Amino acid sequence: MIHSKKYGQQGESLVVIHGLFGNSDNWHSIAQSLSEHFTVYCLDLPNHGKSDDLENVTYDAMAHAINSWMQEEGLKECFMLGHSMGGKVAMQFASQFPEKIKRLIVADIAPVNYESSHDVIFDGLKAIHPERLQNRKEADTILAQFVETLGVRQFLLKSLVKTEHGFAWQINIDNLFNSYAQIRAIPPFKKAYQGDTLFIKGENSNYIQAEHKDAILTWFPKANVKMIPATGHWLHAEKPLPFTSLVKRFCQKN
Repeated sequence: MIHSKKYGQQGESLVVIHGLFGNSDNWHSIAQSLSEHFTVYCLDLPNHGKSDDLENVTYDAMAHAINSWMQEEGLKECFMLGHSMGGKVAMQFASQFPEKIKRLIVADIAPVNYESSHDVIFDGLKAIHPERLQNRKEADTILAQFVETLGVRQFLLKSLVKTEHGFAWQINIDNLFNSYAQIRAIPPFKKAYQGDTLFIKGENSNYIQAEHKDAILTWFPKANVKMIPATGHWLHAEKPLPFTSLVKRFCQKN
């Protein structure tokens, strides 16, 4: 089952999908801003947040889980926005269920295979045993041995929640680790998505490169790429105003 948060009650539906290790809360401020124009749904992907676990983490399975969620919500179609791994999920969904996508927005990811880049993060997460923690500071101290950047640690530790019995992860680290090769790979698209598609790149990020142009146009022939200057992979958090402006204009264009 997919867990979601809804923002606003007016306008057409916009479904937002987070990236690896994230959850719907990452998009709270963006969703609040966009809810002035759309009814925004922020999802927790399987193995993240409050959604159910999924042992075999494939893009096909995640797309079907979102389709089931849409049916439960009574959503016949929507704008869909996905960031990073969530962008690949959105791409897969558009390929499998094109009739349910009005327009597709992909934030800083391409339909290609990526090299392994999260191994040290997995090592750090696995080193934390929530049941042994006395406080969050202990978790940060352990994670700091693997991840130097404070902002990255703060993002990861948002999924460490306090419970009646101590602490617990809201991500299924083992399922994600065991499926990491599939997560890094190009999704198993059924066919090219023929609808309007916007790829948004962070200028300082290497997730979308010039060499990816052919792959993008092969699977998304109506794709347009926009770049947000002086920003990295977390472009929506670093430059929320330009990001939300691009999303709004693209969805509302004639």
